[in-house]
Amino acid sequence: MKLSQISEALGTMLENASPDTEITGVAGIEHAGPGQVTFVANVKYTAAAKTTKASAVIVAENFPAISTGMLRSKNPYLAWAKAVELFYQGPRYAPGVHPTAAIHPTARIGKNAHVGPYVVVDQDAEIGDNAVLLAHVVIYCGAQIGNNFFAHAHAVVREFCELGDNVVLQNGAIVGSDGFGFAKDDSGHWHKIAQGGIVAVEGDVEIQANACIDRASVGETRIGHGAKLDNMVHVGHSCTIGHDTLLCAQVGLAGTTDVGNNVVLAGQVGVAGHVKIGDGAIAIAQSGIPQDVPPGAMVSGSPAIDHKLWLRYCAVYPKLPEIARAVRKLTEGD
Repeated sequence: MKLSQISEALGTMLENASPDTEITGVAGIEHAGPGQVTFVANVKYTAAAKTTKASAVIVAENFPAISTGMLRSKNPYLAWAKAVELFYQGPRYAPGVHPTAAIHPTARIGKNAHVGPYVVVDQDAEIGDNAVLLAHVVIYCGAQIGNNFFAHAHAVVREFCELGDNVVLQNGAIVGSDGFGFAKDDSGHWHKIAQGGIVAVEGDVEIQANACIDRASVGETRIGHGAKLDNMVHVGHSCTIGHDTLLCAQVGLAGTTDVGNNVVLAGQVGVAGHVKIGDGAIAIAQSGIPQDVPPGAMVSGSPAIDHKLWLRYCAVYPKLPEIARAVRKLTEGD
């Protein structure tokens, strides 16, 4: 593919390179060679961009000029994602049902479905058109799933859960596992609370490997349109996740957490139950959130506080022994 074709496909402006340069693939900036495209999304990587052997580098519109060919973009990271798609095509799965699949007579699956080995689709489950269910996927009874569903091996959708169009479940993702609900009886034993609610997943959601979305005891747990949940994320019962929200690896939400739209919770953020996180908020990795977070806030630490204030706290920590010694001297002097 010629560099000019790539530039047109990505909506970038080509500089300092021949439009007829042949491009055969993409690679990271340290490993890219002639005939490949790479990218940088931050000016701190200017030095690496100057020394790369790539034929062209996807950069921001205000990125400093370099001798290597440049593809200037308003959103270089998105342009890079689209460039990867130009050269990588995942496996294609032909329509058909593997002979080992177990599909209940009352289940309904739309046209052009690929149903792999040992898949189970239970009674009264409904799946739309163009579904791909890879080996050992299990769809429980009464589940309702839209078009273009893609479930990787060992993904599970539990009973009566509802999934919209274009939902992707990576390996081992569980939608609708029981919420963690127990009540202690008079003898001190835990009595399980029946989890009769559902999980509702709106369209264009991706739930990645080994993430668990708990069903509610009553009502629903809801994942909003376009939300993306990373590996090993846990969403407790009765939570609500807004549209286009990002939950990174090992985020854990206790029950009845309300997360707004366009929120980013970085890796290993933990949120206490009955907390509301406002639209556009960001929590830095390993933050512990015990109380409501206002819209647009950036928080970090545990318990989480304003990020800038947390950075000031961090700057003081190394000085605490010195401060303690000074305080002791003042106390002794009294």
